[in-house]
Amino acid sequence: MMKKQVTIVAALMILMALSSNLDMVAEAQLGPGDCYDGCSTACVQRDPRKTSRCDRKCSIRCGPDAKRGKEIGA
Repeated sequence: MMKKQVTIVAALMILMALSSNLDMVAEAQLGPGDCYDGCSTACVQRDPRKTSRCDRKCSIRCGPDAKRGKEIGA
């Protein structure tokens, strides 16, 4: 009985690890400009301070070149 529980817990941990990596793979395939665009779409706020904070978080999440590539038009 204990062996079944250990196997089930191990399988669940593997599934959680795989599902968490799928987001990173999807962002890598989109490219930095698309990642930043998708992230910054959620930054719509009435408070400009919160908007700029969200923008900084998106820049960190999507990489340093993401915002610059969008501004250049790449």
